[in-house]
Amino acid sequence: MNIDRGKAEAAFRDYVSHYNAEEEKVRLKIEHTFRVAGLCEQIARSLELEKEEQDLAWFTGLLHDVGRFEQLKNYGTFIDADSIDHAEYGAQILFEQGKIRDYTEDASEDTLLWNAVRYHSAYRIPDMPDERTERFCHILRDADKIDILKVNVDFPPEEIYNVSSQELRSCPVSEAVMEAFYEEHAILRSLKRTAADHLVGHISLVFELQFPESRQIVKRQGYLLKLMDFESQNPVTREQFRKIRAYMTEYMERGSR
Repeated sequence: MNIDRGKAEAAFRDYVSHYNAEEEKVRLKIEHTFRVAGLCEQIARSLELEKEEQDLAWFTGLLHDVGRFEQLKNYGTFIDADSIDHAEYGAQILFEQGKIRDYTEDASEDTLLWNAVRYHSAYRIPDMPDERTERFCHILRDADKIDILKVNVDFPPEEIYNVSSQELRSCPVSEAVMEAFYEEHAILRSLKRTAADHLVGHISLVFELQFPESRQIVKRQGYLLKLMDFESQNPVTREQFRKIRAYMTEYMERGSR
């Protein structure tokens, strides 16, 4: 598949032009989209994929969060549990409503693209049609997780989690979330009860990274460390985050050996 990046990017910019880019959450997702596309390409390059495959990885990143904009417009939140599954809705917009043809007339990779968009935020991806499709799904999922760390540092957590600063800095991490963290996997949405739970949930995304380059990017960027330096007014939460920092630091060192 030969991807015309200029055409694809123009189609995306036209799509998001219908939303208010001066609104912080809209701007957040536009910027996130382009960073994720770049990260997808970087991970694909680290895997020594051909240039055409690198372009395809970039393309999955450009498409992955199309559903976020309507989610925000209709529900005022990015929390899927309180609204809709944005990945499922993005796949619907692109492939059921036919918007994918605004980006490319070539339909040869539609199945791969649908799977990448549809399952980029799933807790676990289902069985894929082939190993290549699965690899591209993991590339996109890694890139998205990496940039979520940056978003959570660069934008006020209160804006992301739809909570007050007082609530965020006074609540503890739920016991079930702490237990899940130590099991070294992403934390199920159903376990999250407090705003601090969501923060730990984002930190735990690092456990899911599939590629060595992804972990190296996290180390180089430093956003994981900044997230773990969260300063709570609650002494219980401060101790919980001290333990989280120590555990994750050891985990990252273990993974680089």
